Amino acid sequence: MTSLAQLRERITDRQARIGIIGVGYVGLPLAIVFAEAGFRVTGFDLSAERAATINSGVSYIDDISSETVAHYVNAGLLDATADMSRLHEMDAISVCVPTPLSKTRDPDMSAVLTSAENIAQHLRAGQLIVLESTTYPGTTREIFLPRIQERGFVIGRDVFLAFSPERVDPGRTDWTTQNTPKVMGGITAACLEAGKALYGSAMQTIVPVSSPEAAEMAKLLENTFRAVNIGLVNEVLLMCDRLGLNAWEVIEAAATKPFGFMKFTPGPGLGGHCIPIDPLYLSWKLKSLDYTARFIELASEVNTSMPRYWVQKVADALNEQSKAVRGSTILVLGVAYKKDVSDVRESPALDIIHLLREKGATVAYHDPHVASIRLEGDRLHGVTDLDAALAAHDCVIVATDHTGYDWQQIKSRSRLIIDTRNAIRGTR
Repeated sequence: MTSLAQLRERITDRQARIGIIGVGYVGLPLAIVFAEAGFRVTGFDLSAERAATINSGVSYIDDISSETVAHYVNAGLLDATADMSRLHEMDAISVCVPTPLSKTRDPDMSAVLTSAENIAQHLRAGQLIVLESTTYPGTTREIFLPRIQERGFVIGRDVFLAFSPERVDPGRTDWTTQNTPKVMGGITAACLEAGKALYGSAMQTIVPVSSPEAAEMAKLLENTFRAVNIGLVNEVLLMCDRLGLNAWEVIEAAATKPFGFMKFTPGPGLGGHCIPIDPLYLSWKLKSLDYTARFIELASEVNTSMPRYWVQKVADALNEQSKAVRGSTILVLGVAYKKDVSDVRESPALDIIHLLREKGATVAYHDPHVASIRLEGDRLHGVTDLDAALAAHDCVIVATDHTGYDWQQIKSRSRLIIDTRNAIRGTR
């Protein structure tokens, strides 16, 4: 029996052991989906503390409850470890590590490289390796393939290698890891078949493509589409500001067209684990091919300028009340990057706080989902008495619109309010 046939049989019988490297916002939901399908899943993480948290039945992300983690831990279907030597025990390994940007806005591939080295060190015949981390086209072939071949394994015969991009949107309940269509590209046809067999046993829809590069590019296209359109609508806001028009009124009017238009809205900037970062991976890759990704570069420039735009709006509004930013007390409402989550990765609210503090303001924040943040080495704790904070601060700037905020209370109690989400502005 071939390695592929043996792997497919173990998958069908639910005897295949699944390893997930990186059990964060992507890896933990994926682990739960495989556990729900009846597989024994082991999460691998460099943090022994995070592994211990899972083994104690506790979740540390919003989308997965502790009750769910505890259920699968107690059922013997989920465990976690920091011991990478146990990768040898796995039949399939999915890599879900972060791919952030460095301080110079270049791709930081250190976690992917470390994962590839750990896998190669403990590799055995019959294993399936699937990279899920968002990255530039060519990563799977350039980083994982040679390390596997150096061990003497033949790809598509002894070991199977594929790329299948994560499509996690924290906070969503309609589209989840289990029911969101899963793009899959294998190094060889046998690699694709192995990937389809595993993921198809736990997820509703698998979308095969011709290569890992096609799958890698598809993921970047998804997020570049969002980044460019958000950049466009943010620039529409800047243009409407110059023209004396209400950008939100213009956008709502345009959105009544039943064809040929997709509504995007302005905001404080881009946040989260994908949209502010992923397009720049593509831009970086294209620079090595002597090509400038102009839409990406321009959209990034516009989007990253938005926190400064809104800070200037705060300064202008305070100036109208004969107040300077320096010495003023400002409350930032919402620091998570999006509605109803605790995730602050790349949140533009953090940039707003930084810029206001840089101008001499005393800044506090309130967020029902985020108890504290780390900013420039400081640990800031959110205010708990929102009503008192609204009345005590010179200005409130809304960065994130969480469900549960009482907007009548916020408007009536605030001395001055600027809302980056829908341009509410008023004074008391």
